[in-house]
Amino acid sequence: MASQQRPADPGDNPYRFLPKVDQVLLDPAWSQAQERFGSEPFAGWVRETLDAWRARIADGTWDAAAVRAALENGGFTQDLRARLAREQRRGVRPAINLSGVVLNTGLGRAPVHAEAAERMAQAAGGYSILEVDRDSGQRNQRDQRLGELLARLTGAEAGIAVNNNAAAVLLLMHAFSKGREAIVSRGELVEIGGSFRVPEVLESAGARLVAVGATNRTRIADYQRAIVNTTGLLLKVHTSNYRLVGFTEEVPAREMAELGRTRGIPTAWDLGSGRIEAPGAQALDRVGDETVVRDAVASGVDVVTFSGDKLLGGPQAGLIVGKREAVATLRRCPMYRALRLDKVALAGLEATCELLLAGRGDELPTRQMLLMEAEATGERCQAVQAALQTIPGVHVTIVPSSSQPGSGSAPTVELPGFALQLRVDGWKAQELAQALRRADPAVFSRVQENVVWLDPRTLMPGELEGLCQAVRSIAPGA
Repeated sequence: MASQQRPADPGDNPYRFLPKVDQVLLDPAWSQAQERFGSEPFAGWVRETLDAWRARIADGTWDAAAVRAALENGGFTQDLRARLAREQRRGVRPAINLSGVVLNTGLGRAPVHAEAAERMAQAAGGYSILEVDRDSGQRNQRDQRLGELLARLTGAEAGIAVNNNAAAVLLLMHAFSKGREAIVSRGELVEIGGSFRVPEVLESAGARLVAVGATNRTRIADYQRAIVNTTGLLLKVHTSNYRLVGFTEEVPAREMAELGRTRGIPTAWDLGSGRIEAPGAQALDRVGDETVVRDAVASGVDVVTFSGDKLLGGPQAGLIVGKREAVATLRRCPMYRALRLDKVALAGLEATCELLLAGRGDELPTRQMLLMEAEATGERCQAVQAALQTIPGVHVTIVPSSSQPGSGSAPTVELPGFALQLRVDGWKAQELAQALRRADPAVFSRVQENVVWLDPRTLMPGELEGLCQAVRSIAPGA
């Protein structure tokens, strides 16, 4: 006689205990979240959370009893709230930079001056005089005022601005050497952040690369021999993010500019970081041998390009200064319209240049951080230590350290100072650093020697309380 199997007990099916999507959406506890994020995105996150629970059931991690226990302990609610928290952390949000990297690309590079930020907010929040002359009522160029300020600041005849320095280089290559050759030293075929490679930018601009010289030594004769009837540009690229040392030689910009004038070929110098020295401000000698933009312009090359959000200390931009005729050629290029700046960035750049020209350059946050003496960083450490040590379970030690300019600026330069080693009971270094990044406000540190380091050189005014709030939120005894 065949044995009879016991019918499956519905209670053995763990999937039947999972909440329904509609059930969660109708729960008043989640109405505020749906109002904030929208019902459709919220429903998607509910499904994501349910999918994660189903995966635990499918791989045998959970049976029916485990699912019931997790629900009784509020596990689904906790997981869904964690998903909402991840959504809230995404996107452009304020952060406290305690990495010690002044121009931290991941954290937005240069923080702008308060007056520049105010001008940017005004431009963003309403209508602005952008492409119209207020006297004649006629249309004009949106970056005309900025061009005038850049000319005064750098000694150039004219200037324009585009989205970033990569865009500036792309524009000049497209305008001067599309369908033609661009001659560059082999030692200057650099790659910088985001896989921006000079050969590939030339190719995308429709130019043909002619590399001359050797990796470590290039002479003016190398350029002379490479010039043909279809040569469109002689390009010099500043090696912002690395240095060649030892048996080296590079062509001085003056010699390249003279060769270009003699042969009727445009010349350009991509400076990258763009060190600006202005009246009444301390010299940025601490950034090493970064070329001063005014000196690059004085070399006689037709065009000089550099970043707005690096050593200048303004918002993101690619700034182009040089001879009036060359800049006009770039402005007429159809690509310029696609790469030009919006009103918000223009407002911030104008304010930044005005501060520099008014002798207030040392007020710019970037310059303050770069010029900060080691003793001043020690004093900051003492203030931070005193505040953090009031939090139970938190231990802070002041140690000698060094900071970096960052973003490819002065790659071999170290800025001496002091930093804090942070230890919190119950946390390992990597997990502590992650918890600080996830805190509100987000705090970015660095992990070194298996310890979390906080470098106050890059701590902005008014951020100490936010740092304490973030640490307090993860401290075991708080």
